[in-house]
Amino acid sequence: MANQTINLSRQLHQYLLENSLREPAVMKRLRDKTAKLPECNMQIAPEQGQFMQLLVHLMGAKRVLEVGTFTGYSALAMALALPDEGELICCDLNSEWAAIGRDFWEEAGVDKKITFLEGDARRSLAGLLESGGENSIDLAFIDADKENYQNYFEQCLLLVRKGGLILIDNTLWNGAVCDLNNQSPATRSIREFNRKIVTDERILLSQLPLGDGLTMALKK
Repeated sequence: MANQTINLSRQLHQYLLENSLREPAVMKRLRDKTAKLPECNMQIAPEQGQFMQLLVHLMGAKRVLEVGTFTGYSALAMALALPDEGELICCDLNSEWAAIGRDFWEEAGVDKKITFLEGDARRSLAGLLESGGENSIDLAFIDADKENYQNYFEQCLLLVRKGGLILIDNTLWNGAVCDLNNQSPATRSIREFNRKIVTDERILLSQLPLGDGLTMALKK
């Protein structure tokens, strides 16, 4: 019995994967290809991808938004969980990274569900709001530059419907959030975001020690 979250050893983490992960082969190949990139640490964990798929299914989500796509692994996970008429809108500055994922999206047969918006995500999100997108998103996933987390969150809160969900990645930041000797801009931004969101009465909140920390915010 335990009254706090269990610490996963390498052995226990491997057991978790072996006994719960149902990663399609196309997702595994994309993850393996991403692992060869210098920026591979930006890839979410496969168990997190599966958890996000489960959330899409549980919510019956049809319209999903992603802020920060990288090579498209999380996008592929969520698109596979969406119904045929579902839509996933991806925002990212780097179209070259997204192009890696596009081949796998096509192979999985979900590319027609995905709209990729290249450029500054703040402008892309503003454009969605200006075109009448307020309260139209079921689930949003934020995994982009940490310095703009609060900006992305505020825009997503407008875009997400009542009862919709916002997922924010990297909110434990490999433990750096509680190391006050670490004063990097990204770390400070995540600390500030975490402090603000814990008292935000517009949402229901849970922060999970999944991957690098996944915060779930349900819009009231």
